[in-house]
Amino acid sequence: MDKIKQVAIVGGVHGNEFSGIYLVKQYQATPQHVTRPSFDSRCVWANPEAYYANKRYIHSDLNRQFKNVDLANSSLSNYEQSRAKVLNAELGPKGAAKTDLLIDLHNTTSNMGACLILTQAGPFYNKLAAYVKMKMPEAIISRDEDHFAAADHALMCTLGRYGVLVEVGPQPQSVLRHDVLELMDRMTQHILDFVELYNTDKLPPLPEHTEAFRYLHSIKLPMNEQGERLGMVHKNVQDKDYQPIQPGDPIFMLFDGTEICYEGQQTVYPTFINEAAYYDNNLAMSLNEKVLITLE
Repeated sequence: MDKIKQVAIVGGVHGNEFSGIYLVKQYQATPQHVTRPSFDSRCVWANPEAYYANKRYIHSDLNRQFKNVDLANSSLSNYEQSRAKVLNAELGPKGAAKTDLLIDLHNTTSNMGACLILTQAGPFYNKLAAYVKMKMPEAIISRDEDHFAAADHALMCTLGRYGVLVEVGPQPQSVLRHDVLELMDRMTQHILDFVELYNTDKLPPLPEHTEAFRYLHSIKLPMNEQGERLGMVHKNVQDKDYQPIQPGDPIFMLFDGTEICYEGQQTVYPTFINEAAYYDNNLAMSLNEKVLITLE
């Protein structure tokens, strides 16, 4: 079994998601909290300039810059594009990374609780999901386009040989919440505990199946031909991340009082509902299907 020798914990990919930034600072001050006998950890603050500017990013979303083709493109040279290349050199290089596991810490304004997002599939991820869910039953496991090869993923966490996102909310942008920071720390500690047990062949018996949600697609707010918003997320959906939406359920309320209903053919589960960071693209929510992760 391949061992995890080097872990990177990354905060502040987005400058206005404060929990990861302050948790990384806390871990840097108390490194004994993030190391275990079988591996070393390093903590990285990914996008300090965006934090100082109190913005998600300076020029472009850092968490969309890590496709292999983009990392190799020297003409992509704005702040975040350049920063991605620096991080790739520091933690990667992608595809032959010195980092065995990259844990990327994020906040959302949506009511998603503590969510472990997997962008790849395989036995390591299956066992990790089962362990985290067993230790933290309130945790949500999300499979986000895990059928894509790592080279085709643009996310920061795919720099490592293995990589996951810890996504915790609700938390407003540029704000710290005690409960959210605690949830993020708890999930991170469970991941680190798992790695130690995985490395030493001491994992406890794990459930054969773990409930998870697989990303299907995102839907936009209703707009007119001029790109102006015609409505908002329906109150029956707001703050109900991972709660089922049935065909025919209202999902939008237009400003003229008209309800817009879900026209799909299957039950779906919304996430990132009314996420503030996605308003520039008028994205209302992501839709998911419920799946089971099998241990092996």
